[in-house]
Amino acid sequence: MALPPAETAHWLAASVALTIGLLLLSELIVGTDVFRRRRWRAYLWPSVALGSGILLWVIAIFSTFSTIHLLAHSIWAEAAMIAGAVELARLRGKLVSPRWSLVTAGALLVSGAAFLVHEQNPWLYSRAAFLHHVIGWTLVVAAVFPVGQALRPRRFIWAAGFAATFVVLAVLLFADRDGAEIFGRFGLGR
Repeated sequence: MALPPAETAHWLAASVALTIGLLLLSELIVGTDVFRRRRWRAYLWPSVALGSGILLWVIAIFSTFSTIHLLAHSIWAEAAMIAGAVELARLRGKLVSPRWSLVTAGALLVSGAAFLVHEQNPWLYSRAAFLHHVIGWTLVVAAVFPVGQALRPRRFIWAAGFAATFVVLAVLLFADRDGAEIFGRFGLGR
């Protein structure tokens, strides 16, 4: 059975991250009241996060060939599913405290750490290694946005930063090509 290159799965994950980022940005731009005039729109990003966790389990099962990759993909799958489920429960009114945003912060932090731990090559080894390090640190730093949402809800900076995190994540994942040199045709990564 021939499996597609790893970059194909990364591009699929980038599409999901971009979808989440654009949903969050559109809600931010038009305002929550306007965005949620159609009740189902509120459920979009948590549902996509939950669904992406399920898809990550499929990737973890069928296309990981080392223990460290299996653990990293499993951690990402679990973190996405938990964050999505908590956000869905908040929307349904089952969880009312803004402190539940800390679960999403934990998911970003754990996912970032998993990115950093599972990439065993140095930063300049390849474009994929470089991107894994950048993505890991981006997610670790971005965990501050849900923390801000939990401690100071309704502040624009926290919502904007959280939405931008997914757009940046998508751009980084779309840039992934496993065998590419870090600086491309210039040969500076050798």
